[in-house]
Amino acid sequence: MTPTRTSKLERGRSALGPALELVHTGRAPTRAVLTAELGVTRATAGAVAAELETLGLITVDSSPGAASGTQGRPSHRLSVNGDGPVVLAAQVHADGFRAALVGLGGRLIATAPGAGTASADPAHVLREVVEAGAGLLKETGRRCLGAGLAVPSAVAEPEGTALNPLHLAWEAGAPVREIFTRSLARARIPGIAGETAARGYAANDINLAALAEHRHGAGRGAEHLLVVGTGHRGVGGALVLDGRLHTGSSGLALEVGHLTVDPGGRPCHCGSRGCLDVETDPLALLEAAGREPGPEVSLLKQAKELIRTDYESDPAVRTAVHTLNERLGLGIAGLVNILNPDRVILGGLHRALLEAEGEHLRAVIADRSLWGRSGSVPVLPSSLQHNSLVGAAELAWQPVLDDPLGALAS
Repeated sequence: MTPTRTSKLERGRSALGPALELVHTGRAPTRAVLTAELGVTRATAGAVAAELETLGLITVDSSPGAASGTQGRPSHRLSVNGDGPVVLAAQVHADGFRAALVGLGGRLIATAPGAGTASADPAHVLREVVEAGAGLLKETGRRCLGAGLAVPSAVAEPEGTALNPLHLAWEAGAPVREIFTRSLARARIPGIAGETAARGYAANDINLAALAEHRHGAGRGAEHLLVVGTGHRGVGGALVLDGRLHTGSSGLALEVGHLTVDPGGRPCHCGSRGCLDVETDPLALLEAAGREPGPEVSLLKQAKELIRTDYESDPAVRTAVHTLNERLGLGIAGLVNILNPDRVILGGLHRALLEAEGEHLRAVIADRSLWGRSGSVPVLPSSLQHNSLVGAAELAWQPVLDDPLGALAS
């Protein structure tokens, strides 16, 4: 093989990962866009796209048809392969856990019914969630390339330990990544059995939600994205800078739930009072509205349903929503002052609060934020269903995005 041909081949192979990521995130819908984004020749882009199609990762539509009113031959359309491989994604939260299969493009292929309880033994919970995922793989017959786990705790790096699972009965410092890895190995899932040390991943749930929203949802295109959300219990935050999560020196950055927004407020698990964590989560809304939480469904579902059905008719619910938005706005304004994001996304119950009283919440943020007064920061609702699951899948997809040939060969 000549040196010129060798260098062209190496350039094409080195472009496989960047090209796959562009298609995966929707930033290269056509071969022409792919060519421009990669900065390569049309022939190289065509060869890269063909290689990814051969690997079963994307599809190339060579005859898409010209749009009405356009001239010239239309560019080949590129999309992720809807029948291609998947990864196993899992999420554990205060009210249980859920497993799913997620394809490229953040597409949920299959989900197992969420379990209603989370055992105090993380090994028991993760064994069950992996078994649920293995069942989905058996039903669908899909090839699995990895597995990712979202947990409601800061996850220390590089150890992979859950430092503060405050809303689970787990011990602080539970080695969740190691336990998840062992569970995957015991399940003998084709594609990851025996290689789980490199293929099983775990991270904080709100960090993963932010990653998913940035790549596939309401945060797409943001350079400094702040995400704040409350799921079943507590409040989390995450920051995505230039496409990558800002996790700090050891994975513990953006513990926004412990910002004080009411010095005389509720006692918090951290030892302080009036933290965002206990003043703006589902339990706080139910208590502020004078509702007794029930055991039938999760606190998150109860709180969201209360806003949906009673906000217009019940003054107590309107007052509760107003109060929580005052506290939430105060917390977000402080974060905006410190971080200067170009977009803020709210998830979980905070999304419902925004949708109920968006004008009021945005006004609180603007009034309390230095930057909000001079130029308002867009505050948007999250757009992905199960964004923490999709984010957990992103952890597992990352090695494939980095090196498609190597990941599929192994």
